Amino acid sequence: MNTKQLVTYGFSAIMYVVLAQLSTPVAAQTVSLEKKWETTATLKEPESVLYDPAKKVLYVSNINDPAAGKDGNGSIGRVSLSGKVQEVEWVVGGMDSPKGLGLSNGLLYVADLTNVVVIDTNTGKVVRTIAVDDAGMLNDITVDEEGVVYVSDSDKKRVYRLNDNQAEVWLEKDHFQKPNGLLAHNNRFYMIDMNAGIFYEVDKESKELKEIASGLMGGDGIVPYGDDFIISNWNGEINYVTAGGKVEKLLDTKADKVNAADIAYIPTQKLLLVPTFFANKVVAYQVKPKK
Repeated sequence: MNTKQLVTYGFSAIMYVVLAQLSTPVAAQTVSLEKKWETTATLKEPESVLYDPAKKVLYVSNINDPAAGKDGNGSIGRVSLSGKVQEVEWVVGGMDSPKGLGLSNGLLYVADLTNVVVIDTNTGKVVRTIAVDDAGMLNDITVDEEGVVYVSDSDKKRVYRLNDNQAEVWLEKDHFQKPNGLLAHNNRFYMIDMNAGIFYEVDKESKELKEIASGLMGGDGIVPYGDDFIISNWNGEINYVTAGGKVEKLLDTKADKVNAADIAYIPTQKLLLVPTFFANKVVAYQVKPKK
């Protein structure tokens, strides 16, 4: 290789690296997470956490032995906003492997394998169990502005909508791998395909999909942050995703073997709540804008 060829080759290599970096959708750091508190490790494989503004309390779904499946030992716990576990098992009975949580008209909806369990938040009693025909593994729940409940089925690659206490298939695509996290927000609908690592916006009328971001393998919970999003990775990451699809990692606890399951966010307190699954606790982080 002569000198001219060497210079040309070196310039081409540099340009390749520069272009590769420019094509990678990485966001400039916009927020950071500062740990505020964590509960005692007395919860039982907490998969989802949800804030109830009316009761000013956090609900936590305890799977309690994920491998067991239909064992009847799932429960819902309650945690204060200061991180005190008020009741590890506030609601027991009638649940096997509770995961996603949603609130609608004073009722707590729980995704539980092949059923949606409905709990009265005033009494802590199960008032209804909605069997979902042909369900595989119900996973996440979201509730839209009209109070309509949606549930993802990760095994059957669907999203159901509840209508008059009956589940109907609302979204189903052949190319879905493992739909998990759902978010209804500002009259828009979002979903993350956990195994494909793709974050979508779903047109509620046409059901057409718009890919917002990719590379989010293990994607679990979705919460809005202004016009952007914070998305958990079950394996132990928290990622910031802009509306334009740029991704920035905010937290990585994989080395400590601490999961990050179905998160919640309280905008008034700028508080992100992370259930840690096998670590048996909920951890709270203050979300702080970068200066």
